Amino acid sequence: LEKGTEAATPLAPSPSQPHSTLTTHKAAVRSPAFDARRGRARGDAVRARGGSPASEAAVERGLAWLAAHQSVDGSWRCDLSDCRCNGACSNPGTISSTTASTAIALLPFLGAGSTHQEGPYRETVSRGFYYLFSRMQSTPRGGDFCEGTLYGQGLAMLAMAEAYGMTSDEAFTPYAEAAIRYIETSQDLHTGGWRYLPGQAGDITVTGWQLAALKSARLAGLAVPSPTIEGVVRFLDRVSSADGSAYGYRTPSAKPSTSAIGLLSRMYTGWPADHKSIQRGLLRIAAEGPSETSLYRDFYLSQALLQANHHSWKRWNARTRDFLVSRQHLRHHETGSWFFQDSDIAPGGRLAHTALAILTLEVYYRVLPIYGADAIVDEF
Repeated sequence: LEKGTEAATPLAPSPSQPHSTLTTHKAAVRSPAFDARRGRARGDAVRARGGSPASEAAVERGLAWLAAHQSVDGSWRCDLSDCRCNGACSNPGTISSTTASTAIALLPFLGAGSTHQEGPYRETVSRGFYYLFSRMQSTPRGGDFCEGTLYGQGLAMLAMAEAYGMTSDEAFTPYAEAAIRYIETSQDLHTGGWRYLPGQAGDITVTGWQLAALKSARLAGLAVPSPTIEGVVRFLDRVSSADGSAYGYRTPSAKPSTSAIGLLSRMYTGWPADHKSIQRGLLRIAAEGPSETSLYRDFYLSQALLQANHHSWKRWNARTRDFLVSRQHLRHHETGSWFFQDSDIAPGGRLAHTALAILTLEVYYRVLPIYGADAIVDEF
């Protein structure tokens, strides 16, 4: 899809300096919502929430694969071009937005505790954010990271929010605030959702990424406009069925992957974890178990089950964790990566599949605490 015709001007470090890294600024006290990703807390979370040495080893192999497929300019690309792969990995994707592909590749590093300031992949993360900042366009709507699709906007904002929440580095503030503004002004005022281009009637997948970005931004201490979240609630009402226990893509016609997104989104927007519709909806989806065609569902369902402290979590987690570990590729240049026959995320190719698999295996320490002492539910 082509971008709109609004005038746009770069507001970022020059992309002509591919080896430059991010200059950090003075940081305030960072958000405790992200503390489980680091050091001893990460190990404690793995043991307490159902991870395993095998799942952690799979995460590390996956991060190594991602790092090896970063382009010289700091970006990642779904078609695996402009990196050291040179065609050695099969199943490249077709998504052309380099902001979307770069952001989704950054998220697993942040999930494992690496930022542009610390961690074993500090340089990788720094170069990735330098690239993202170089791609922001200043428009009347705010800071545009889309490159043709609002998936790019939501993913870039989510990555910036997590990095800011983990470091409180003020270098992120102008970019994050501008990106939040773009999300706000791109929302369809009728349905309350988002789709590929600003103002389009929403779908639940694009809306889910914008909501996750805004929730992370709020937990990181950034301001999020209340009317925007009220619009999301209207959208969820519009695509829900079965008393809010099932959700469709653009209509109430539900399927497991869209229902998982909808149920997690309901928790993000204030429904309590013990809400009967959340509990019933999660039970119905979790009963199906993991499969080769449902990584997108599993990514969202793992987060929702854990957030809701659902009684299906232990059984679901053991099956999904071991399934993902067993499906990781361990031969030749593809070692550490994943690819599934999942039509929902086919355009993302091996890069997006690998990122989502790692994020699912990081759920024990990556998931943000929307309930409990560090949660912000009443104020979004």
